[in-house]
Amino acid sequence: MRLYLIRHGQTESNVNHVLDTVHPGAPLDETGLAQAETLADRLAGEPIEAVYASDLTRAVQTAQPLADRLGRPVHQLPGLREIPAGVQERNTDWSIYVSALVRWAEEPHFRLERSEDAHNFFARFDAAIARIAQAHQAAAAVSHGAAMRVWVPQRANNIEVPNTRELANTDVIILEGEPASGWLVRSWADEVLLPEHPSGRSR
Repeated sequence: MRLYLIRHGQTESNVNHVLDTVHPGAPLDETGLAQAETLADRLAGEPIEAVYASDLTRAVQTAQPLADRLGRPVHQLPGLREIPAGVQERNTDWSIYVSALVRWAEEPHFRLERSEDAHNFFARFDAAIARIAQAHQAAAAVSHGAAMRVWVPQRANNIEVPNTRELANTDVIILEGEPASGWLVRSWADEVLLPEHPSGRSR
């Protein structure tokens, strides 16, 4: 299948660099609402059969214009939520949160207090993607920056780990494949990628 995995539009929390991961989360600001409309324009001609989003407000609001343009509902999947910041929630210093996610490569059981570990995250995100893949040949899914940056490199065969590519609000990662056989990233934020495995990476 082809999966259009999309980061949500801009929120006030993004602008102020505030960790905002709990439900329902901040809504889109004026810029974010405009980004969602532009996203709908960009993707309206793609062969998208269904539109999904996490159940956080900003993800649903980002997905809605595209769904409206395609004449389809927004299906909310909590499994697409952001990785929770736990005790770091509302912090403007992201260093501890980011370091915790980096530690997952060596310590998948590690988690911040009141957050989740790598096993929990991948189980629920994988389940959400599998549900989409079982039902469609092409679908859009609006999720969140940290979740996408962590999940895609671990599930796609042609993205290096660690991945340092930028992912701005409403950027789109286009993947092709299946949960059982793995995924290839066709493009990351409009950068077309080659299908080969990254140099030096084993799978």
